[in-house]
Parts: sequence; structure tokens; C-alpha cells
Amino acid sequence: MSLSSQFAQFVAGLELRDLPAPVVEKARACVLNGYGIALGSHPTPFFAVAQGAVLAMDGEREAGATLLGSGRRSTVAGAALANAALFHGRAQEDTCGVAHFGAVLLPLLTALIENGEGRVEDLLPALVAGYEVGGALESAYSARTTAAGLRASPLYGTIAAAAATARLWRLPAPRIEAALSNAASFAGGILQSFGDGTDEWRYQVGMAGRNGLAAAALAAQGSVSATNAFEGRSGFVRAFVRDDCDAAAIAAGLGRDWSVLKVTFKPFPVCALNQTPVRAALQLREQLGPRAGDIRALRIHLNPTVVGYAGMDHEGPFQSVSGTLMSIQFCIATTLLYGTPTIARMSAFDDAAVHAMIPRVRPLADPALGLLACRIEADMDEGVAPVVVHMDTDHTEYSYDRARVSALVRGIGDETGVPRAAYDRLERFVEALPDADLGDVLAAFAEIQKIR
Repeated sequence: MSLSSQFAQFVAGLELRDLPAPVVEKARACVLNGYGIALGSHPTPFFAVAQGAVLAMDGEREAGATLLGSGRRSTVAGAALANAALFHGRAQEDTCGVAHFGAVLLPLLTALIENGEGRVEDLLPALVAGYEVGGALESAYSARTTAAGLRASPLYGTIAAAAATARLWRLPAPRIEAALSNAASFAGGILQSFGDGTDEWRYQVGMAGRNGLAAAALAAQGSVSATNAFEGRSGFVRAFVRDDCDAAAIAAGLGRDWSVLKVTFKPFPVCALNQTPVRAALQLREQLGPRAGDIRALRIHLNPTVVGYAGMDHEGPFQSVSGTLMSIQFCIATTLLYGTPTIARMSAFDDAAVHAMIPRVRPLADPALGLLACRIEADMDEGVAPVVVHMDTDHTEYSYDRARVSALVRGIGDETGVPRAAYDRLERFVEALPDADLGDVLAAFAEIQKIR
């Protein structure tokens, strides 16, 4: 049996009543985080760019799906693209491995449900379908595809979006299989925008949603699609991974190794790989007190994947927050000098003190450290041993429960001026699922439309 067929049978059989309670609760946390981060992203510029492109391409639709940052309406595909830029605006969306599925799936599913193309009751199983199918592929192959310059979020997120849409629509298994096969043909996305510090990656998640929607829509209309889209000689795995597809091993994990349970959340508006370095820099700053700005040299030891990831080992110059949030040097320097990073601080591209500190920060690859671990060594005075901070962190440190997610998104709202009533509405929606009212979500976003 092909991998697309095994994925399809798994997706078709997903029912909320059959999901383990921890999976359902983690999915609720993902919903709250996704919407909550999007509310707090209203000051960022990316939604406006995406909305302008959507209105130029798809036009305004009186009875369409809401563009959440403005209240205007367009097509479902247009809303998926524009709203994903809002969900991705602070770079604090959730992370599954190295893929940001929440910023792909939630904008798409929200637009579909608002447009009458699915029921709120099916939101959680559709969301889980996307995380599980996308996560299975990400877990198996992202280390190699990332090293090749491919970004996991659009590469695996397109397939996740097709799975989620097909489940929301309750397509039969053969049509879900076609949707996934189509998505395997439509997937892609490179990492160079991180290397150049530009913004294309902000829009990749929306394009993944849009392409996944097209894959499912074509399947629903009867597309004839490759049975061996994943494991074939010219299929997805051969093309992107340059190896054979271990379909049996991937399929064996479905419904057992739940990807959604591995999802992590970001306390700071920086890259997922910079979360622990920022925490370590905050601890170092607390230890050093007023002398934090006097560091003569700082060595930060990180997993080789982190140091080698596009845009991470970068001293500038910077032209966008897309560059600063990736740069290890910028994140460490601004944290040491000013404390907890904010969007405003990450946008201070020309800060003289930060630029003076950056050359003193040296990232070093250390294969003994896990992906989210780090060790900082700060040289202060000649002949004095360096001050050391070591954090042997793994993903469980960032696997927040719903209460901690609530505190995180509300704190961001306090930073960015979002009325607390907006978060009250989101929490009511999440708590009521599957018997929730999408009107609560739309009303929450109406609050930031007033601000914008």
C-alpha cells in the first residue's frame, strides 16, 4: 500500500471522540497560541503586504472570508495567504520539529469554516490531521531537506494543509489520497531569504496553505493523481531527500507517535533556534548586572545545525526584523544590553550599542549539544575565568500547557496594546470546542482592526 494511501486512511478515520485526551488538549493549546500570537502581531508590516497582493490577485468579495487584520473580505485562498502573514508576523508561531504548521493550518481552516466549507466541530480533527501527516514527514526527513536549503514549513506544510482541508471536508479516503499526492507535487520553499535577511519566508506559510487547498480542491473534483507520489522513483522523497522512502516506518508511527504532542511554543519573538540562547543571555545578564555591556568576548556553543542554519551566524547589516530575529549575534547582543527582546527592540537595526557588541559574540558549533541546548562563555577581565551559563534544554522546555500559552499570548497583548477582551473571546472559543462559535474568533480580531 502506498504512503499516500496509508496517510489517507489515517486521516479519513480521525474522529475527535477517538483522539487521546492529551492530543486533544495539545491541539487546543495550538489553537489558542496561533490566534493569540496573530492578535499580537498586528503592529508588524507583513499582513499589509500580503493583503495588498491578495486584493490585487483575488479581489474583494462581499461574502468572502475575512482578512483578519483589516476586516476586509476576499477568497478563502486569499484569506489563507494574507492571514498566515499575520500569524507569522512575530515569528512566535508554534513549532513542530522545525516546521511551523500552526501558521499554515489555522488561517486556512478558519477561512474555510467561515466560508461554510466545513464545521467548527471538525476543526480539531482537521488540525490534528495536518500536524500528523506533515509531522510524520518532517520528523523523517527535515534534517536532510533543511541541510539541502529547503524550508520545512512550506515543504511539509503544503501536504499538511491538504490533509487538514480534506479532513475538514470529510473527503473519502481515495480523494484524500489524491489530495496528498497533488500536494506532494505542489510543495517546495527555499531558505535563502533567511540568509539575506528578507521577508519571503513570511509568506511561504500562506502559500503552503493556498497550495494545499488547491491540492484538496482538485482531488474533490476528481483529479487523477500519482499513487506513488511519495515513494516513487521520481516522487517526493527521491526528489527532495535523494533517498528511498521508508513508507512502512513512517506509516507505523501514525496514531502512535503523535506529532502534535511534540509541538513547542516560543516565549520570545525570535527564531525557534534562538529561544534558548536568549534565555541563556538573560541569565548571564542577571548574573553580571550593570557589567553586562562590558563583556570583552562571548563564545556561544550551539548544535552544528543551529550555527549552520541560514541567517543564524550573521553580523549584519540588517534591513528587516526577518534578519535580526535569525541572527544569533543580534539576539544575544540586544538581550544582554536591553533584556527580554521585543518587536521594537528587534526592529532597532541601527542601534550603536548593539552593533558594538555584535563583533564580540562568536557562535561555535558543538556536536555534543542538542538542537535546543547552548553554552555561553563570557570573558570579562584579563586573567579571570570566563562566566559560564549552560542550558541543556530540549523541546519539553517549550511544550507549554494551555495555561502557560494563555499567559504568553496575553503578555504579548499587553506589549502591543491588544484589549484583554480579545483574549477572553479566544479562550471561550477554545474551551467550547467542538461546540464553539467562530464568531468569538472574528470578534477578537475585530479588536485589532480598530487599532490598525
